[in-house]
Amino acid sequence: MGGSSLEIFKVQPKALKSSIQFGMYIMFPIGWMYYFGTNLENRFAVPDFWPAPEQTHKIPFERDELKAELERLRTRRLQARARRLQEEQGQGREEKDG
Repeated sequence: MGGSSLEIFKVQPKALKSSIQFGMYIMFPIGWMYYFGTNLENRFAVPDFWPAPEQTHKIPFERDELKAELERLRTRRLQARARRLQEEQGQGREEKDG
């Protein structure tokens, strides 16, 4: 008498390849998410990466604060302009001398 003709455990090479590919397609993203998703803050965090609130820019909202900020920016711009004009005059003198 011959063996049973049940082919439950017989796997064709093509079917084996596709089942391995399917397993990789399913398990690789799950493994990736598990590895990088668990305990993420403790493993990949850089201490003191973000600045403290005291070190960041504060946007002025009040009228007095806005005026003070505008005055500060104006004086900074005028100082930079004066410095630039001084450097240009210094370069102009060097060109006349040379």
